[in-house]
Amino acid sequence: MPRTRVHNLFVSSDGFAAGDRVTMEHPIGGAEALFGKFDGRVIHGVHGIDEPVTVDRALFSMWGQGVGAEIMGRRKYGPQTGEWPDDGWQGWWGDTPPFGTPVFILTHHPRESIEFANGTSFHFVDASPEDALRLAQEAAGGLDVRIGGGPSTVGEFLRADLVDFLHLAIVPIVLGTGVRIWDHLAGLEDRFTVESIGTSSGLTHQLWNRHHAQ
Repeated sequence: MPRTRVHNLFVSSDGFAAGDRVTMEHPIGGAEALFGKFDGRVIHGVHGIDEPVTVDRALFSMWGQGVGAEIMGRRKYGPQTGEWPDDGWQGWWGDTPPFGTPVFILTHHPRESIEFANGTSFHFVDASPEDALRLAQEAAGGLDVRIGGGPSTVGEFLRADLVDFLHLAIVPIVLGTGVRIWDHLAGLEDRFTVESIGTSSGLTHQLWNRHHAQ
């Protein structure tokens, strides 16, 4: 059965998963320290990386395995707010976004889709988590759907009980400000089996698998 998954969500020790001041010059919004140990080269698999296959790299590489579509929030796509400006913006990733699948971007200002030669397409939808997930599942062709972030979007899908698998990377830093992941999610752990593993990098990976009715 296809699942709805979250991967490589970096969270500080005090619960922040993104910065609070995203701009063109600062796409991470002041939370750059969260990603100091992220090896983005391995998101499509550890093949081709001539370095040891560590636990960190193996878990990061699960990001694209078996995923047929993604859902993300507008702020992950870009810093703009309100009506879309006519500035030619196509996302942070230029002409080669890494997704290779349909991506559904949640926004109150829908616009025409954008397609890329590598199989990525961006679709801008004003939809509830349930409706967005249905669109993504249809586009995924029987594969899994990834909730790509940011943390506000992940939180919406967790509150709607739509996430089957959640991979967190807990980073031993204190940000003190930003966007929290756990707000309004008290008792969430009761719906999941949670496994944790620490690595030599200092990261603690948590794998949350949702209980399903028997």
